[in-house]
Amino acid sequence: MLFADTVVADPAVHKPKVMAIIFIIGFVIFSLMGLNDTIFGEFLRPAIGEPTESGLLGNLAIGMVISMIFTANIILIGFLPFRLQVLIVWFELLLLFLTFFYSFGLDFAFIRSKVWFMISQGVFTTLYISAISITLASIVAIFGAVAKLSSNGFAYAIASFYTSFFRGLPLLMQVYLIYLGLPQLGYVIDAVPAGILALTLCYGAYMTEIFRAGIQSINKGQWEASRSMGFKFGLTMRRIILPQAMPLIIPPTGNQFIAMLKDSSLVSVIGVWELMFLARTLGNKDFKHMEMLITAALIYWCLTMVLEVIQSRIERHYRTISH
Repeated sequence: MLFADTVVADPAVHKPKVMAIIFIIGFVIFSLMGLNDTIFGEFLRPAIGEPTESGLLGNLAIGMVISMIFTANIILIGFLPFRLQVLIVWFELLLLFLTFFYSFGLDFAFIRSKVWFMISQGVFTTLYISAISITLASIVAIFGAVAKLSSNGFAYAIASFYTSFFRGLPLLMQVYLIYLGLPQLGYVIDAVPAGILALTLCYGAYMTEIFRAGIQSINKGQWEASRSMGFKFGLTMRRIILPQAMPLIIPPTGNQFIAMLKDSSLVSVIGVWELMFLARTLGNKDFKHMEMLITAALIYWCLTMVLEVIQSRIERHYRTISH
């Protein structure tokens, strides 16, 4: 979070002009959405009559009511403590999304019968592929970063070509090139190793720049002092440079792992039984596409929230060490 603001001023939600503007904008938007044939029209049936026949006046009345509720909600939340504000807004947004999904008329019995299989089989494979890939990508990134900072033209050329090539190709194309291209050279590779290799090479290229920036953030004097004490290159990197660079490297690396977790769904195109593959397969089998896709989406979201918490703990750990 930013530093606490020392300037004392009323919150924006306590200013009548600001709330009036929000109310007007909400009124216009909700009125233009044509909500008279939705559940809101049914609630206001005593006031507007038959919702489908209420026309413009019905839309205006619904827009007015929803905008009033929306504005009052913002004002009331504005008086609460910060943590309670966050919890309430999260709850309201979650409820809104669940209501949106519920409107699809989903078969919840079918979801209950398949969700455990998706978790036990799909989540395990997804995490397995992502964990191995991010570990290998980190190793590749360290070597790539050192090579890009090297005065050796040969090493720099290889590293710069690698990052340019693998950042320049879509990940899906890399998956196909590795899975279908290597057999052309006489090396047949299974789907899971092909997916791991593609994710490793792709994310290793992006993470090379993250590690390079982290290493360059350390003052040059640190390197010179350690070398003058007789430290070899590897020892200098392990004991002096990388420990200081880690607080800057960890946040973007955590984001890369979260992105990789979702991009691992692309390996489903070559038959890997990860979460997305199971969602499509189970959905196609019983023509329950939305049920399985929404279930997979919620599982992905839960996984990313867990990873976000872990990432924040790691960041806090390194901040504590650095101070």
